[in-house]
Amino acid sequence: MIALLLAVPLLGTPQQEIASLLDEFLAKVDDVAMHDRFWADDLVYVSNKGEVRTKANILTSMGAAGQKPGESNATYSAEEVKIRPLGEGVAVLNFRLFQHAGDKTNYFRNSGTLVKRNGRWQVVSWQATREEPAAPKN
Repeated sequence: MIALLLAVPLLGTPQQEIASLLDEFLAKVDDVAMHDRFWADDLVYVSNKGEVRTKANILTSMGAAGQKPGESNATYSAEEVKIRPLGEGVAVLNFRLFQHAGDKTNYFRNSGTLVKRNGRWQVVSWQATREEPAAPKN
């Protein structure tokens, strides 16, 4: 009985699983396979420009860009991450995204709804809003 219990991987809380998924996504943001994993097939994505995109749109645009994993000029990180489970297999994610491109940093507020299907979390709805840089203090 103990051997059986040890053979089953320990599952984390929804917060831990989603935080880990977000970290992996931000580390591999230029990887088409990561996007295929992160976004659900029925995704509705609203960009910071108000454009509505689907998973197919995102994957197609990545392929058209011809970018290979690891070629991105930008890196990404998240702060103020809040993950709120809403029920069995549904959670909302909110965070502040930092896009580091050379000596410039862009800021975004992102929110997403994730569902757990077939044992894995995926994003079904996403909203990205560009955050204007703070005005210099005098």
